[in-house]
Amino acid sequence: MHQFLSELKQRVRVGVVGGSDLDKIKEQLGDDGVLIDRVDYVFAENGLVAYRFGKMHSVQSIQAYMGEDILQDFINFCLNYLSKLKLPKKRGTFIEFRNGMLNISPIGRSCSQQERIEFFELDKKEKIREKFVSILKEEFAGKGLAFSIGGQISFDVFPEGWDKRYCLGIVEKDSYQSIHFFGDKTMPGGNDYEIFADPRTIGHEVKSPEDTQRICKELFLR
Repeated sequence: MHQFLSELKQRVRVGVVGGSDLDKIKEQLGDDGVLIDRVDYVFAENGLVAYRFGKMHSVQSIQAYMGEDILQDFINFCLNYLSKLKLPKKRGTFIEFRNGMLNISPIGRSCSQQERIEFFELDKKEKIREKFVSILKEEFAGKGLAFSIGGQISFDVFPEGWDKRYCLGIVEKDSYQSIHFFGDKTMPGGNDYEIFADPRTIGHEVKSPEDTQRICKELFLR
């Protein structure tokens, strides 16, 4: 994939957008310390921490947006709910505070890869995250918060409009003829849905890195 991105970058501008923080994105992409130089745009936390052409572009803060009172009410409610949730396993780091969002994990982000898979399979049957999000939407209605279920063990909470579409506000200022987006969680409720369906993008649903390479080759490397 690194070799492919290098070839692709010779033909088009390339960007990466993820809900995780920069360190986690580097880990997910097998980064060797040069991710910010490997592609043209790196959008961590949906673009709330943004790098453009190798340099820091901008940082947003959920704390400044929500205010400490609402933020603490929300965190306390989540901790109370999690304390009553019985799962086969629980580990650590149930709430991760990021610049632009909160990441909530019922099992805890400290779980092993095997425990992650076990929770994901259970979640598909029992809708643990979906039920949690439904309760939070009801409890904090009118507070301007949005929720997105992505990955295997957690969901994100952020101000409305701070989903992955946020990065488009940065990209579109560079006046490209078209913006293509590739993602796997493209159904409603998935953390790729909003940017996938946005009229500013041409969305491509993929199931694997190989899918992404195949489509990019057809579009850009013929």
